[in-house]
Amino acid sequence: MQTVLISGGGIAGPALAYWLHRHGFEVTVVERAPEPRPGGQAVDVRGVALDVVERMGLLEQARRVRTRMRGMSILDPEGFEIDRSTEMAFSSGRLDSDDIELLREDLVRMVYEHTRADVEYLFGDSVTALDENETGVRVDFAHGASRGFDLVIGADGLHSTVRRLAFGPEHRFAHHLGSYLSVFSADNFLALDDWQVWLRDGDVGFGIMPVRDNTQLRVAFGFQSAPLARDLRGGGALRQLVVDKLASLRWEGARLAKAAREAPDFYCDAMAQIRMDGWSRGRVALLGDAGYCPSPLSGQGTSLALVGAHALADCLARAHGDHRAAYARYERRMRPFVALNQALATENPGGPASEASVSHAKNAFSLDA
Repeated sequence: MQTVLISGGGIAGPALAYWLHRHGFEVTVVERAPEPRPGGQAVDVRGVALDVVERMGLLEQARRVRTRMRGMSILDPEGFEIDRSTEMAFSSGRLDSDDIELLREDLVRMVYEHTRADVEYLFGDSVTALDENETGVRVDFAHGASRGFDLVIGADGLHSTVRRLAFGPEHRFAHHLGSYLSVFSADNFLALDDWQVWLRDGDVGFGIMPVRDNTQLRVAFGFQSAPLARDLRGGGALRQLVVDKLASLRWEGARLAKAAREAPDFYCDAMAQIRMDGWSRGRVALLGDAGYCPSPLSGQGTSLALVGAHALADCLARAHGDHRAAYARYERRMRPFVALNQALATENPGGPASEASVSHAKNAFSLDA
């Protein structure tokens, strides 16, 4: 039985763990956080990714916790409505679509609970070194003892540690898209009832949607910026930058700034894509955002993670121990799909991709090829 270490306990890693276990692999998932991470924006499961979720036996559960928006309003900088729709929402697309929008934390928890009995999870730890030899990879951890694995998969996101250790520094692969996104929770001080609001004021803007039976808000705040200095990204400096930008808004700036300052699940990072010539090196391979992040601007990061997990596990199972052949087949299958989905974030900067492009990108993959 081959042993596989997956770095990253978000969506991609546990989804891969599910499929690898089904194929007879012994799987360990290491995650830096002390438990499945809460917070995050609403994510979309679209097209062929819905088939993956159905094959995992999670489709009905995902439908039960999906968001149920009635529509959205577009506001001017003073907060006056200038347009509205009861047919679509910027966060999810058409409201009558079969696609599913749900909170990231709900999907993370769902896949974790579905795999925890069959997969070893190491929470509160992380990979610090990889030493490959002819028979496997020796992995050093920040806290646990070193261990050997047949294969290592980096599913640890945009700032992947596995990618850095195996392929080199992040700046070689990250392509900044000119903006940052912050996501955080707040009480529903706007009294929104299954209704989103969107506002743009100069080079900043936000979308706000109610969640948890309209008891909370999930705020997605974006601002244009060149790449920020590393010292600004650390500590509380980035949060303070977001707070200051929110405070300057003409509509609800004070309350949004207070919410960002106090949010326990505050998040902010660059809108960027990861573009690489290859997603494997020796016994190490990359999955999801670690290898081909499309950025949240595409709306397809979660779907790419789910489809990539299914494809990688299938390729490894068919290769009967030949990881080089498996990784090569995984790349051949996934690259056209990744290219289409990454293009969604760049074909129309500053606005949603065309409906035709989204429809093509989300379905342009066969799980059984």
